[in-house]
Amino acid sequence: MIRRTLLALATALLVSPVLGQDAAQPVPRELTDDEKALITAINEHNSSIKTMVGRFLQIDTQGQRIEGTFFLQRPGKILFRYNPPSYEQIVSVGRGFYVVDRKEQTQYAYPQDKVPLRQFLDSTIDLFKANIVAVAQSADYFSVTLQDDTPAGVVRVALVFDIESKNLKQWTLTQPSGAELTFSLYDVDYDVEIPSTYFSIDASFKSVTAPKE
Repeated sequence: MIRRTLLALATALLVSPVLGQDAAQPVPRELTDDEKALITAINEHNSSIKTMVGRFLQIDTQGQRIEGTFFLQRPGKILFRYNPPSYEQIVSVGRGFYVVDRKEQTQYAYPQDKVPLRQFLDSTIDLFKANIVAVAQSADYFSVTLQDDTPAGVVRVALVFDIESKNLKQWTLTQPSGAELTFSLYDVDYDVEIPSTYFSIDASFKSVTAPKE
């Protein structure tokens, strides 16, 4: 289950109850001036954040909960490390995303330009350049749903931002099968120093073929 989850996260990448899925149905329409202004503010705020460190809670369609820590450094670097007893992690070193099993000492890779949410790893974030298919808003949160073609099929990612802080709080990945994964971020610190060794691949690990599911 964790290996399939890691595959889905690698395919999707880059969480408190927020906007429900029914609130963000993909009905193409022109964005309002207020929505454009809010997305612009989200772009500018998140572009100013160069590093993020925190914890995540992942919940799948069956309700399985998995926790871990993440480290993000723009441009192009991110590490998702699942808590024990898992030995697996996802790391991007700017060229691609690697799913690593530290116990088995194996890894498999995906090109970064084939991964949704890659826009959120850029030095300058511009969600207007992504394929926005829906937006939704509640009293405290604003959701932007992006759609992208991946090697596995069409994937949707609903990014949820806190309206006041403009920080990313949650995203929900909808896989080509219709299954969903929701990632909640918490205990997040911003603009902290991250050791460069966190974004590295062990050359001694064996490269293996990515699983089909």
